[in-house]
Amino acid sequence: MTRFLDVPATYRLVAEIGVPRFLSELAEAIRADYLRWSDFDKSPRVACHSRVGVIELMPIADANLFAFKYVNGHPINAERGIHTVMAFGALASVDTGYPLFLSELTLTTALRTAATSALAARNLARPDSRRMALIGNGAQSEFQAIAFHTLLGIDEIRVFDIDARATDKLVRNLAAWPALRIVRATSTADAVRGADIVTTVTADKAYATIVTPDMIEPGMHLNAVGGDCPGKTELHADVLRMSRVIVEYEPQTRIEGDIQQLPADSPVIELWRVLRGETAGRESAAQVTVFDSVGFALEDYSALRYLHALAQEQDAGIEVALIPPPADPRDLFGALATAAPAPAANAAATPALADAFAFAR
Repeated sequence: MTRFLDVPATYRLVAEIGVPRFLSELAEAIRADYLRWSDFDKSPRVACHSRVGVIELMPIADANLFAFKYVNGHPINAERGIHTVMAFGALASVDTGYPLFLSELTLTTALRTAATSALAARNLARPDSRRMALIGNGAQSEFQAIAFHTLLGIDEIRVFDIDARATDKLVRNLAAWPALRIVRATSTADAVRGADIVTTVTADKAYATIVTPDMIEPGMHLNAVGGDCPGKTELHADVLRMSRVIVEYEPQTRIEGDIQQLPADSPVIELWRVLRGETAGRESAAQVTVFDSVGFALEDYSALRYLHALAQEQDAGIEVALIPPPADPRDLFGALATAAPAPAANAAATPALADAFAFAR
């Protein structure tokens, strides 16, 4: 049997333990897996691009577990009243190939992205950072705010979005966090001014220059989250040239991250090296650092591993028969025959079957 965690079950699970604890424990799970970087079979995600968006598969495995995530990115969906980003994923046994866990990952992706952002910032931002600018106030913004408040002690966030309704939503949702001061800015430049950390989490699939060199101040850390596919950026290329740039998985980030604007030999550092202490994240208090985050399959592996353990511990979700019973693994047709009534002679195919056969031909 395969444990299945749908959206309502995930919401209940996260609400029961609380978002701060979930983010903290998830960040630790991600850190632990990055520390064993060489254990994983890694590759850039497989993407299917269209005029209006992208659909991606993100696989990864170690010696014991295989994980994948299906995720889309369709900015046009906001106009349709549906999610811009949606995801689900699975965890399977490498030994048998059998799926152990199937889960929603839309909510979980927002949580794991925020946990990864805060984890990176703990190693890249100045330790005395207390003020953050949050540019882009859409579906992932609250999670970023809470993660930086919980894991780094950020106590003031200056927020801006070109859509004032998104900022209204963010301010309303974060009203339950009185220790976190939310300041509405009038522009990106207004939000960034005086910030210790700048988080950009925008959705438009465009070569955007949301943060420009004139906005950068000594010692800033930039957490660039929104640029995550070819043709989509948030930072002016000169911001990258003046900064120490950290990425998750260089072969993927070269294609999808803000560094797609730079030559292929421009220097970057993979996050695992910083977390393992092989190289410094920040070399001086005045240095500008950038985490060019596109989201990597290792983080989804960690999220699925953590969710699976949590679901088992809390008995959350349900067990589903995703794989046929093994009574006689070589007689799949026989299992079908005992489970379904025999068809009537010369019965007409159902419309759905007829359509499927026509498509196959």
